[in-house]
Amino acid sequence: MCRWLTYVGDPIYLEELIYEPDHSLVAQSQHAAKAKVPTNGDGFGIGWYQDREFPGVYREVLPAWNDRNLRSLAQQIKARLFFAHVRASTGTETIRPNCHPFSHGRWLFMHNGQIGGYARVRRRLEALIPDRFYEHRRGTTDSELIFMLLLANELDSDPAAAIGRTIEQIEAATAADGITAPLRLTAALTDGTNVFAIRYASDHRPPSLFYRREDTGFIIVSEPLDMVPGTWKPLAPNHLLLASGLDSLQVWQMDDMAIRTSKVP
Repeated sequence: MCRWLTYVGDPIYLEELIYEPDHSLVAQSQHAAKAKVPTNGDGFGIGWYQDREFPGVYREVLPAWNDRNLRSLAQQIKARLFFAHVRASTGTETIRPNCHPFSHGRWLFMHNGQIGGYARVRRRLEALIPDRFYEHRRGTTDSELIFMLLLANELDSDPAAAIGRTIEQIEAATAADGITAPLRLTAALTDGTNVFAIRYASDHRPPSLFYRREDTGFIIVSEPLDMVPGTWKPLAPNHLLLASGLDSLQVWQMDDMAIRTSKVP
């Protein structure tokens, strides 16, 4: 399974997130502690926002630990919002278009998990994507397909409803084909201001996800960047988190594909 992190808050350098912590994302690319496999070497990607409404993106097929360009960029790029992802393929090719994060307009998306029985339902689900979005599909992953479905389900106007509708469509398609393998959707998406983090699985066994408030903002991670007890809060299964700026954090419970307000920590 992949590992990822996102940060939103005051501008910081990327190296503070992906290199400097004891259990940084680059360290996790070789020695993940909470994933099915410890190595995430099938490419990586970063996305960031600073002065413009649309993101910068850098993706590569090299392992994150073996790309000197990434280290140089991380020392120079300072931004208010970061996405970073190291990939462990679930069967699709290791090519740049399959590396996360995926972008469209002002949106970024990255994912850890899978659509159960993806090869069997891929064509059925792709048929739900309007041409205006499908023409931008470059890779072959189920992750990018999920992003295209989110866009098709009016992500721009109502992100929470788009997430619920997309989950409903995927589960309906797999059920129609008699697929029992679960949908696992631990993902993040952002419009450059708001960060949505999803921890969902149809079998109620989603991959791990944690969050913490830093002095400068919020950080959300597949697994903690350090081993200090009690400093990272796990996001409960089948919940959606919304982080906006320095002081706004909300969590919703996802109940039968309907998303309703549950609590505000």
